[in-house]
Amino acid sequence: MGINRDTLGRKPRTRIQKKNTEAILDAALDVFSQYGFRGSTLDQIAKAAGLSKPNLLYYFPSKVAIHRALIDELMQNWLDPLRKMQADGEPVEEILAYVLRKLEMAREFPRESRLFANEIVQGAPNIMDKIEGELKTLVEEKAAVINGWIASGALAPVDPYHLIFSIWSTTQHYADFDVQVRGILKPEGDAHFKDAEAYLDTLFRRMLTPPAS
Repeated sequence: MGINRDTLGRKPRTRIQKKNTEAILDAALDVFSQYGFRGSTLDQIAKAAGLSKPNLLYYFPSKVAIHRALIDELMQNWLDPLRKMQADGEPVEEILAYVLRKLEMAREFPRESRLFANEIVQGAPNIMDKIEGELKTLVEEKAAVINGWIASGALAPVDPYHLIFSIWSTTQHYADFDVQVRGILKPEGDAHFKDAEAYLDTLFRRMLTPPAS
């Protein structure tokens, strides 16, 4: 997700250190997204990274430090698509662009989505400060924008918070429940994302387009 991994853990100074940091974070993403924070261990991460546990601890002092590094970067990337919603844009198209950005993230970064979902299911012990802080602030800002569009008649009346929640659920589903989706659809590669894109465009466009006067 565009992680600047030179800034995570102990800043790598050599090619080997950069390679090991990358291996640790990639392995941790696999482990955390599968088992959640509580179900994961440093031994699992070290084994997946192909390193000894003492070697891993040279780069990150604890499981918490590794998880926090991933979550911090994940939150920034997760917020970026919503930040791009512009108040001076065409309302329906701005919201649909957000839907498609979120769906594309579900396709490109399923492990990151599952990492976030696992954290939420466990009560968000490591990111509640971010949920109640920058995420809440951004959602409130965009909810105000949506309410402004509704007040101007450019958007059909809708609860902005539940609209945003529904966008999250209908897009991230394709990452968080990937096995279920693929088990039912049996798609060729990621072909089902094009169908999902068309469906979600129709769903939200019909809901958000104001009735003709």
